[in-house]
Amino acid sequence: MAAPDSPGAPPAAAPQQPAPPTPPFVRELDTLVRARYPLIYLVSWEEARVDAILRDLAEQHGKALYAWSVTKGLRRLGDRRGREQQEGGKDPVEALAAVEKLSEPSLVVLKDFHPFLNDPTVVRAVRELGQALKSTFTTVMILSPTLHIPPELEKEISVLDVPMPSVRELLQLLKEIVTVVREGKKAVVDLSKEDAERLIQAARGLTLTEAENAFAKAIAFDGRLDKDDVALVLDEKRQVIRKSGLLEYQPAEEQLGNVGGLSELKRWLSRRGAAFGEPARRFGLPEPKGLLLLGVQGCGKSLTAKAIASQWRLPLLRLDMGRIFSGLVGSSEENLRRAIRVAEGVAPVVLWIDEIEKGLSGVASSGTSDGGVTARIFGALLTWLQEKTAPVFVVATANRIEAIPPELLRKGRFDEIFFIDLPAAAERRDIFGIHLGRRGRKPEQFDLEKLAALSAGFSGAEVEQAVVSALYDAFAEKVDLAQTHVERAVQETVPLATTMREEVERVREWARTRTRPASSAAAEAVPRPIATRFG
Repeated sequence: MAAPDSPGAPPAAAPQQPAPPTPPFVRELDTLVRARYPLIYLVSWEEARVDAILRDLAEQHGKALYAWSVTKGLRRLGDRRGREQQEGGKDPVEALAAVEKLSEPSLVVLKDFHPFLNDPTVVRAVRELGQALKSTFTTVMILSPTLHIPPELEKEISVLDVPMPSVRELLQLLKEIVTVVREGKKAVVDLSKEDAERLIQAARGLTLTEAENAFAKAIAFDGRLDKDDVALVLDEKRQVIRKSGLLEYQPAEEQLGNVGGLSELKRWLSRRGAAFGEPARRFGLPEPKGLLLLGVQGCGKSLTAKAIASQWRLPLLRLDMGRIFSGLVGSSEENLRRAIRVAEGVAPVVLWIDEIEKGLSGVASSGTSDGGVTARIFGALLTWLQEKTAPVFVVATANRIEAIPPELLRKGRFDEIFFIDLPAAAERRDIFGIHLGRRGRKPEQFDLEKLAALSAGFSGAEVEQAVVSALYDAFAEKVDLAQTHVERAVQETVPLATTMREEVERVREWARTRTRPASSAAAEAVPRPIATRFG
């Protein structure tokens, strides 16, 4: 017996093996079709994938499938073995009139139709078509990579975002590629189950076409498909992010071992490194949301953000709030939505928002200074931080605590708020060792304890610059770097904490009861200016 909304649907087939679960998007689209929604707007770049979904849906409901494009006009698509039949012209108004005259229940997809919605005649034709189709079994779908709905159609059209391919779809694609490669003996496939899972995780957020290109690139690179190809797949993500223009793909080359001190923060991160995998989901764990890192300038907040991505083997994206606010009036909100869509599209990923307080300054006066743009951006960002379900780990850093809107500090926006203080003596000793080692010197040949004692009040960045300054001096003298060069560089440096001693003490007092310390070492008193530093 035919379904009530699908006259002529074929009878139910005999019982078969259980089919894989239907993706939520397909279930929702199927519901709208069965409910006889006349107009649906599908937001997606993937025409081929959406075509396959609609073909299956049309067969399931016993409906014809039509497609229109400005280059090929309106045509009836056959089944997987059939041929296309031309049904209408390339003019959008004529095509809409042809759709209205269709005599059989149909699914009609209009490809890249959004530019024509700037034409009042086309808008009127779409609106009249929607009214005419309410008494039929035909559904029209506008397929476009961007959402553009004129006000006249806002109440007429239902919008669905087509999600990026699921893990199941990417795994099926990988299996198909492996089968072709092995049958044709075109390359060597050396993938364990764990290797394949890592490849699939690396490909999450790519379209099926992009993922196929990435796998093909990995095979063409060295004639193999193995665990070492994860980096090449991630490189394809870099292209996706670069084309967005709103996010920067940062190389995750730093290691947590290159970050001196911060033992409590490192311990917190080590316990959450595996929380993005499927075993964590089965255990009942949600993906970590993110961290807010507050502290004194130059103490490793940005370095830590880079090290987290490297430690967890995730891509690192940097969100520049200045880019969000650039552009035409009214585009800032859309810029933020686009940036979020890109980040969620390539998830799992670490999203680094550097000096977030600068981008959100002026929230309180936004209504009078910029027409409320900053306030709306801030509200949208807060909502996303609170409600996001995609595995996007946000690392926000801030220097000026007084400029941070209090709403950002509320529990639920971030998993934890850490305060990164000036490094203690033992931590400064480690930082000296790290930077000497990175510049080809053996740390054991230097008196690190003495250097740590001399550099009281130094931030990690100032320790690094002292080492660099000492190298310049040694190079100018045409001798190798010695202890005396580093000591002199330290003594000639007035640390920022000394210059802004009262400010550092005030920030420390604020953070003492409001944040979690990133280090287990006891905070040292900020030294007062010393006359010998200027001599």
